Amino acid sequence: MKYILVTGGVVSGLGKGVTASSIGLLLIACGLRVTSIKIDPYLNTDAGTMSPFEHGEVFVLDDGGEVDLDLGNYERFLDVKLTRDNNITTGKIYQSVLEKERKGDYLGKTVQVVPHITDAIQEWIERVAKIPVDGQEGPADVCVIELGGTIGDIESMPFIEALVQFSYRVGPGNFCLIHVSLVPVLNVVGEQKTKPTQHSVRGLRGMGLTPNILACRSTKALDENVKGKLAQFCHVPAENIVTLYDVPNIWHIPLLLRNQKAHEAILKELNLLGVAREPALKEWTVRTKLYDTLQKPVRIAMVGKYTGLSDAYLSVLKALLHASVACHRKLVVDWVAAGELEDITAKEAPDVYKAAWDLLKGADGVLVPGGFGDRGVQGKILAAKYARENNVPYLGICLGMQIAVIEFARSVLGLHDADSTEFNAETTNPCVIFMPEGSKTHMGGTMRLGSRRTHFNVPDCISAKLYGNVGFVDERHRHRYEVNPNMISQLENAGLSFVGKDETGQRMEIIELPSHPYFVGVQFHPEFKSRPGKPSALFLGLIAAACKNLEPFLHDNGHVRKSVTNGMSNGHSMVKTHINGGTIKSSNGPVHGVYSNGHGHSNGNGHGHSNGNGVHLEGSC
Repeated sequence: MKYILVTGGVVSGLGKGVTASSIGLLLIACGLRVTSIKIDPYLNTDAGTMSPFEHGEVFVLDDGGEVDLDLGNYERFLDVKLTRDNNITTGKIYQSVLEKERKGDYLGKTVQVVPHITDAIQEWIERVAKIPVDGQEGPADVCVIELGGTIGDIESMPFIEALVQFSYRVGPGNFCLIHVSLVPVLNVVGEQKTKPTQHSVRGLRGMGLTPNILACRSTKALDENVKGKLAQFCHVPAENIVTLYDVPNIWHIPLLLRNQKAHEAILKELNLLGVAREPALKEWTVRTKLYDTLQKPVRIAMVGKYTGLSDAYLSVLKALLHASVACHRKLVVDWVAAGELEDITAKEAPDVYKAAWDLLKGADGVLVPGGFGDRGVQGKILAAKYARENNVPYLGICLGMQIAVIEFARSVLGLHDADSTEFNAETTNPCVIFMPEGSKTHMGGTMRLGSRRTHFNVPDCISAKLYGNVGFVDERHRHRYEVNPNMISQLENAGLSFVGKDETGQRMEIIELPSHPYFVGVQFHPEFKSRPGKPSALFLGLIAAACKNLEPFLHDNGHVRKSVTNGMSNGHSMVKTHINGGTIKSSNGPVHGVYSNGHGHSNGNGHGHSNGNGVHLEGSC
């Protein structure tokens, strides 16, 4: 097993995740098998209980792991299925060590950071690296490890020490360190400054790690004299210094690395030059060029409660992007804060209310993503009502499906107090109820999580056709509440169709409105399995319906015709996003590759924004 460690210096948010993912993709293109590990130094056991405002979206894996959004980057770039153990946190490590201590596994020894914590980290890495994630048998050839945070952070010190020991343990030729650093350009003089990177590398070496390759973030390609200075003072060969400069979209990053021969430097450090082939990136290149040339827009209104933070809906944005490219459309996301659609906003801030409704009414399609809590729920209900009554394509995910059911019960059945017990425990018409197996005392890891099977019980429904007329699909879930099975017959008699159910037939998974061009709600999260070139079927349906071009996809069983889109395969596709208004603007192009209006922006951690140092990173695949 070969190991690549990706670290970051100077500032956070430089794009270590995108860099690690791009390196993995490049090595796969060279014919190698790759797996990934993300180390998060925070004390949380996992990301499940963290607010999206703190850390962006919670990404859910097949095994139910609630993990950092960077694992979503890895899955999308590498097209693999990771496990919860591929995300290491300080909380997990300490928990495992303390459990061993309680069992007496340390035989009375004093349990310390060194060697017990550091040994546990190394053992975890070695164990997880051997787990196959690409559907093939046996371990991968290379494991790419991303160390979260910035060199010098106190919380990451035990991991640094463990990785120092680990690099000596696996030996030369089996370990390659890539340090992602910043080379800022000061506007006053317009000169690329190397000192921040010099200091970062000095700090790294002082801890016992020496970088083999420098990946320098900057606004433009590094000048040769700048490379020479970095090589001299950082003790890294000039040919091992690559520039990750600003590009139109981040699908260019693997191509940037290839064009600068980064793969050759990596393969040389890992003694793999004689094993690997030249990288085969033809499909990726075609898709990237297509992405750059899209002009005709498709507008999707994203109605949610975290619209001030685009990372909260990162996978949803990516799934929309993948589907839009498949339909040859440039994605424009109109961010609509759900609370701004409500009547109380009309009284308190009429201009804000009008602007929100103008965005909703100007959209080609409406998407209501998942969420928790009652803030903005009434606005989401109004958005679902608008889409239903005006034949606007609608996709509701998780809470978005439950919202659609509540709205239908109120408007069509006349049950004006219909609600979810999450928002109103006293409602006399509970359309959505707490699942009996859930826990009301513990939050972490107690939801219905991970991959679950949904069976289609209406074979000719839109969803089944988009999935290719299969009998069932496996999609990832994350919820505590479900549609009340006691109200199903009443809702179906009024025209709402529950076309997908779980294996028991008692848990509702997919709803459709047969009289509507595209009105779909799903209890699961299809966005987590969308890939560039392989878009989620239901997102593809939403975009196609928004483009008034759904029928060809239904007749082709959800497959993308080659006459419609190039660079596609197996019925899947690829996409783009801008911020042209609202409170925050990206200084250098689209956020996460998606053009946006309204109030969507990133969180100041470098995910899809200009970080104040002249460096713009557009998000992730």
